[in-house]
Amino acid sequence: MYFSFVTLFPNLIKGYFSESILKRAIENEKISIDFHNPRDFTTDKHNRVDAPMIGGGAGMLMTPQPLMDILAKLKADSPDAHVIFLSPVAKMFTQNDAKRLAKKKHIIFVSGRYEGIDERVIEAQADELFSIGDYVLTGGELASMVLCDAISRNVKDVLGNSDSLCVESFENALLEAPSFAKPKSYDGNEVVSEFLKGNHSKITDLKRGLALCKTKYFRPDLYKKGITDEK
Repeated sequence: MYFSFVTLFPNLIKGYFSESILKRAIENEKISIDFHNPRDFTTDKHNRVDAPMIGGGAGMLMTPQPLMDILAKLKADSPDAHVIFLSPVAKMFTQNDAKRLAKKKHIIFVSGRYEGIDERVIEAQADELFSIGDYVLTGGELASMVLCDAISRNVKDVLGNSDSLCVESFENALLEAPSFAKPKSYDGNEVVSEFLKGNHSKITDLKRGLALCKTKYFRPDLYKKGITDEK
């Protein structure tokens, strides 16, 4: 799978792919990434990519020309590319979105800066818009990395053990059950005894119950959905 990042600050993103699972995924050619800087495409004689907002308002806005030219080139080279803009005003990104988007061949993430991106670019070029939460960041790079990470984990053979995807949070509308590692006892705290007995059927039932309790406490909205889906 191929990811392209349109960003003014590619170095903010590059380091994230130099370690751990995603580094191995790139080395094993399960995913690939590249970067495209709007400053390399601007026709402004001062190399600017921002301008004041028409109609007034605080701050600057990313101008249409550099972004439109980048996306035109990327789409010409990859007509099936799926263009995603990151914005705090968009719909919330979910695990279901990650699984669905993992089936795409090429995704382009467009990261805004300043006060955002000229709306005409979004209207002309966006296939989807996503937010990662009800807050505002200084730019879209962090959000684009969040989406890329979540999507990549669902690409075939990126994870060493694909079965781990089946028990993670947000599968079946529940948070993942608590997990434990050695030692069995630490600082007076013991692992749940049933986990030590080797009865996998009972362990599965227990984890289901713990997942329900955890979801009910931390995410009652998901808990209600999970109970409804089971009826």
